[in-house]
Amino acid sequence: MKITVYGPGCAKCKQTLEHAEEAVRQAGIEAELEKIDKAVDIARAGILSTPGLAINGKVRAAGKVPEVAKIVEWIKEA
Repeated sequence: MKITVYGPGCAKCKQTLEHAEEAVRQAGIEAELEKIDKAVDIARAGILSTPGLAINGKVRAAGKVPEVAKIVEWIKEA
């Protein structure tokens, strides 16, 4: 499983990455966590406002920090 966090490095982007890491721990899975911070790459992924989060290439959140429980739910759906 691959989880990607999109954002330039703002506080909300860092919080999203922390939530993703915690969600992976809670879900008890192995996942590759990737952080994308270049504006061109963020736009290419279809993220119009940051932070963004994608699981296996599917954008699940943009413009807000998703809660850990919600990310766990998305991981289980993937």
